[in-house]
Amino acid sequence: MAEHFAYREITEKIIGCSMKVHRFFGLGFKEEIYERSLMIELKNAGLNCASQMSRDIFYYDRWVGSSRLDLLIEDVVLLELKAVSKIEEEHCNRILNYLKIFKVEVGLLINFGAQSLQIKRFAYSGQSA
Repeated sequence: MAEHFAYREITEKIIGCSMKVHRFFGLGFKEEIYERSLMIELKNAGLNCASQMSRDIFYYDRWVGSSRLDLLIEDVVLLELKAVSKIEEEHCNRILNYLKIFKVEVGLLINFGAQSLQIKRFAYSGQSA
């Protein structure tokens, strides 16, 4: 029996596009090369995507800074892209924080820098600890 994941159809398209980009380039390029190429594939797949969106960060109701999101797909799936040899805990923590702060339910951490494409899926329920 297949598991039900939020935005499964969208994330499957994203993963397919990511695999296509990784197969084309392999590893060794800067993150921005993968990001720009992935945007082309995502648009070809009929997905709306926004790149390098700056978002404000608040501590309760006070502005404390801003951060840039790599990609936001269909306004519902956040992508954090990496081109590193290994995904580290800090990368996982960052995407979890982005999901919470920017109130996005689903995120994918995609690493183009390893021999095989690495993808980790994250979900945020919207409930505070």
